[in-house]
Amino acid sequence: MRATNMTKAISNWRPIPAAAALMLLAATAFAAAPGITGPNFKLTAQTAYLNTPDGSAIYSWGYGCNGTPSGFAPSAITTATCPTMQVPGPTLIVTEGQTVTVQLTNNLPTSAGNTSILFPGFKVTTTGGVIGLLTQEAAPGGTVTYSFTASSPGTRSYYSGTQGDLQVEMGLYGAIIVLPSSVPTACTSGLPLANTQVEAAHGEKDFRLSQAAYDHAKTCYDREYLFQFAEMDPVIHNQARLQVAATLGCTAGAQGCSLEVPTEPYHPAYYLINGRAMPDLMDANYGAEYPHQPYNGNPHMHPGEITLIRVIGQGRWQHPFHEHANHVRILARDANLLLSQSDPTLLAGLLMFTTDTTPGQAFDGLFYVTGKGLNWDMYGHNPTSSDPLANVACVPDTNGYYTVNSSPPAPVSAINYFEWCQDHNKPIQASPFGDVESGGPITLPDANIFTNGPWYNGSPYLGPDATVRATGPLSVFQPSNSQANPANERGYAYMWHSHNEREITTNNVFPGGMLMMMLVDSREFLIDESM
Repeated sequence: MRATNMTKAISNWRPIPAAAALMLLAATAFAAAPGITGPNFKLTAQTAYLNTPDGSAIYSWGYGCNGTPSGFAPSAITTATCPTMQVPGPTLIVTEGQTVTVQLTNNLPTSAGNTSILFPGFKVTTTGGVIGLLTQEAAPGGTVTYSFTASSPGTRSYYSGTQGDLQVEMGLYGAIIVLPSSVPTACTSGLPLANTQVEAAHGEKDFRLSQAAYDHAKTCYDREYLFQFAEMDPVIHNQARLQVAATLGCTAGAQGCSLEVPTEPYHPAYYLINGRAMPDLMDANYGAEYPHQPYNGNPHMHPGEITLIRVIGQGRWQHPFHEHANHVRILARDANLLLSQSDPTLLAGLLMFTTDTTPGQAFDGLFYVTGKGLNWDMYGHNPTSSDPLANVACVPDTNGYYTVNSSPPAPVSAINYFEWCQDHNKPIQASPFGDVESGGPITLPDANIFTNGPWYNGSPYLGPDATVRATGPLSVFQPSNSQANPANERGYAYMWHSHNEREITTNNVFPGGMLMMMLVDSREFLIDESM
């Protein structure tokens, strides 16, 4: 995995000096839901090349910013940019009730013809442009303006309404997030407020767009991510590139000044999350190596945090996606909140083992990991350890967790805030490999059998002395031919991936495609999503 901003390993929890904490915030690779703020947007449709993990550069079309946007969100990200072409297009972030205007300028090659944007779920009016099949379109070099009211919160897609089989495939799609106009009181008090205070106590900033996904008390959340799924057939993209090159300088509307790119048969070789494939999607947001793919896909969270995931199917295929470590509670489909018919104060969305993502459809879901029921202490506590933090308190609240509702309450600075107390002080290994302390209820397999090429991986959590175990005197591996995960990357790693096996490849090579790692970090690891 790529380097992230975290401190030290689990048994080394200690207060972090302020200067050291600032240094830890220097580089990250987390996801969040970055975008540009409105309600007025000026976009352009242009060409550029997308980078892929196999070293290819794929000719594509995409939306981008026509000038500097009015602002970026979340506000804690201070290094955001908006290029004139990106895939997916800029995430448009607005507030419920606002009147939204989107001016689109068509800077695609002349032979590509008209282009447009559809905003499903909104009642749209248009100004300028020319009449198209589904909406008003921008002719080559021309503009069209779309206006609508952001009538309800939630996550939706936007995409080209012109020759969609080609233009959406080429990359003309993006997301719009509508935030609730008012946040329920339940999301700014009690446990939700305490979770925010816990993050602040450990030196973390708030990277949410809001405290609630909807105008509903059951939609509070602590962290959020946006994932847009799509696939890409390089044959189609290459055909478009060749035909554009052959028609350079042609006059719009003249005979032969048009593209005839076949979009069937369809054989995608690249499967994308936010415009990138594994492992590129684990690099930082706005990374210089991805000038036209600014958004990454690399979720991190702390135990007990409610994480909002916003997912959109932007391509032509369905993508069954599995989020390891827990089910996902579906909140809404296409910004339609799923509530109980008998009691509208309750959510009624399914708990899904594998989430289904249909082309053009979005969903919002809640996900969390607490460690409940593991039968071992995921914080690495051991009552026989010489580590003075091995005997930290864990007083269960009425739900069994160590929180501000415990008696006495857990301080917001507690390193094991939200621990499942029933498994407190149950170390993981009874007969360890290397120097991890013994005495636990289970024995893990010998770490030697988990060696994969030059990378060492003894277990989902590498332990408090992972680097020593990988390259030190207790290991059979040598630094010349083995590599531990970076010293500041420690946590419980879970694979999030498509359940369609070919979609976790890049050009038929595994691993790649729609595959990312979700990391559950304990509180001494600072999650910084500022890049």
